[in-house]
Amino acid sequence: MNKTDSKFMREALRQGRKGLGRTSPNPAVGAVIVKEGKIRARGYHQRAGFPHAEVEALHKLGGQAKGATLYVTLEPCNHLGKTPPCTKAILKSGIRRVVVGIKDPNPDVSGGGCEFLRNNGLEVTIGVLESECRRLNEGYLKFVSHKRPFVMVKSALTLDGWAATSTGDSRWVTSEKSRRFVHGLRNQADAIMVGVGTVLADDPSLTTRLQKGHGKDPLRVVVDTNLRTPQDARVLNPESSARTVIAAGAHNPRENVKKFKRKGVSVIICPLKDGRVNLAAVMDMLGKKSVMTLLVEGGASIIGTMIRERLVDKFFIFTAPKLLGGDDGVSMASGTGAGRMNDCLKLKDLQVKRFGEDILTTGYPNYG
Repeated sequence: MNKTDSKFMREALRQGRKGLGRTSPNPAVGAVIVKEGKIRARGYHQRAGFPHAEVEALHKLGGQAKGATLYVTLEPCNHLGKTPPCTKAILKSGIRRVVVGIKDPNPDVSGGGCEFLRNNGLEVTIGVLESECRRLNEGYLKFVSHKRPFVMVKSALTLDGWAATSTGDSRWVTSEKSRRFVHGLRNQADAIMVGVGTVLADDPSLTTRLQKGHGKDPLRVVVDTNLRTPQDARVLNPESSARTVIAAGAHNPRENVKKFKRKGVSVIICPLKDGRVNLAAVMDMLGKKSVMTLLVEGGASIIGTMIRERLVDKFFIFTAPKLLGGDDGVSMASGTGAGRMNDCLKLKDLQVKRFGEDILTTGYPNYG
């Protein structure tokens, strides 16, 4: 792989990240146009229905793309959707060469963008910074292949492994720096999910609070089998324009369901498993709502079930330099775990990062 292609693809990746959490059900895509060794235009896909990254970059260049090279993180589309095919715009522009991060695996569209461009005389290179481009769109790649969201679990633990004290107090396990990072995750997620136990213990708003105030609040999902969420809970009340969805069982009285609907809250009725909402069914329902990325922040019962049912795609686990000093805290995950150390769920592709005194471990489950 030549260094020049890598350099410009990194800038395309940087552009693409601007659209994370805002493009569903489309991918987040970045593009740059290079001419005579210099970037002449940049573009990214802002949201579904808006121009794709390639077209946005071409528009900025104002018809001066002849002979240039286009770098794009995902294969240009070759089908008519809410916007015209990008391949036609590229061909018309006079672009000479196209460098692509990854091909589009979406089986629901008639792809072939790279083949179309090659057949029309353009030089096409595929696979530049492929792993980085896959990571940019790991949510989209999961969504188009399984019709379910890419599930990220975030947890914060003391050094001796507790997520909260025996009284349920978890404010705050980690530092302000770590919490800012988590709000960045919320900003990039389509939805955030907690169990009713977290609502009862912490009364969270589940909103995004970033320093510059430009955060996007995700769809808020509460798993509440028996509709125990209080009517005055912050997650139900309009301090945010983000919608709230409650996943509940069918056995709840109709009048209880109506109370939530009168507050503008959607109640989705889910099948039960072992007396609780079936979380796999919730994933299917969220997929139908075009939720590509889901951030799960608790509680222990939800996370334990998600792990046992292999529903988690990525973990963000913070460790803070604190010791609870007892055996009566609240763990990250509850329920029956592995009986032998050799049967523990292992993580792969690990990344470790410091946030002040806290340590963040990011990894993907190796389900084997």
